[in-house]
Amino acid sequence: MTTLSERISQSAFDDSRLRVVLLLDLYDGAQNQFLEVYEDLHKQVSSVPGHIRDELCQSIENPSQWLITSEWESAPRFLAWVNSEEHVASVQPLHGCVRDTRSLRFSVLRETGQDHGPAAAAFSPDVSAGPAFVSASADGPERSRGRLQVAPRRGDGVVRHALTFTVKPGSEAVVAELLSGYASPQAQVDEHTRLRRTSLFMHGNRVVRAVEVEGDLLAALRHVALQPEVRALEEAINPYLEQDRDLSDPGSARTFFTRAALPAVHHVAAGGGAGPELARHALFYPAKKGCGMELARLLAAQDEAAVDDAASPIEASTVFQRDDVVVRLLDLRGPHDARPALTLGVEGGHRAAVLARLLDSAKDGVPTTHQEISRFLERSEMRLITDRRSPDRA
Repeated sequence: MTTLSERISQSAFDDSRLRVVLLLDLYDGAQNQFLEVYEDLHKQVSSVPGHIRDELCQSIENPSQWLITSEWESAPRFLAWVNSEEHVASVQPLHGCVRDTRSLRFSVLRETGQDHGPAAAAFSPDVSAGPAFVSASADGPERSRGRLQVAPRRGDGVVRHALTFTVKPGSEAVVAELLSGYASPQAQVDEHTRLRRTSLFMHGNRVVRAVEVEGDLLAALRHVALQPEVRALEEAINPYLEQDRDLSDPGSARTFFTRAALPAVHHVAAGGGAGPELARHALFYPAKKGCGMELARLLAAQDEAAVDDAASPIEASTVFQRDDVVVRLLDLRGPHDARPALTLGVEGGHRAAVLARLLDSAKDGVPTTHQEISRFLERSEMRLITDRRSPDRA
């Protein structure tokens, strides 16, 4: 019998196989162009580490609708590819023949059917273990296909996502004022989707905007982008961005927001909700080149244990990561510096030494004393610009 953990969680670190589903709606008459682009994409993706296979499907009801499914050894392998500049460049030709796309990502929990009989037995999850970071393993040729997720995770119906970008040095105060003073957009997107919370932080000239959405994330992002208040804000901060963009040019806007995407790779919460006694904090971890995913995994592992500890001040944690940028969002009870090592993500064992090895900014060596860890925490703390929650539904 499959059992669920009591805590709320999502993770890219189960080390299970990943199934990616990409739905595409083509422009009329663009099928030949699309097939040529797909062949080039297929050749590129087939050589990416962690890619297992993909399939191209066409709707039997509407020939303009297509489906690409791909299978990956693990989510980190896929995320490393999809967040890369190579991927941004490789999908550019698609925009000339695709009207709309939608990407869905699933970890593989079970397999059935004749082709998966032996494999299903070999990879059968140990449901008594609960959600974990390393799932069941197998021997033999099936091992190269990856593993199955150990057990299902309990969700709360909320999708978490973030955007990050940098502004020109010297413009931080102006940008902070703009970001704190804009009018909030309408929270209700449609019958099934609602923007629940938006939190904006800054660290130096880096901006991070974290959103929580009940329902369809893509629908919410499109809704927000069309709101006059948000459009006015985006135009107002345009002159201060380090990366140029032209919001009137769909290609320029698409490239900017693709590069600005900061996916949530791990979330865990005790399940007690977001009461008034909780304070939201964000920490910025600039990783050494190529170490972002390992750093995110380190922080996620500690927070999994922290929310199970009744004495822990951490009620919820979300780790966002893209390339070498890692941001950790915390909902805490009490002062954030009451247990600085836990808040920083290095309590217990040799975590401080591991963190120092992975961080690009750890020039002072490994923080070991309470005072050193407190100073490290202070340097990592992001400045809260605004934290807005939509009213509860009637």
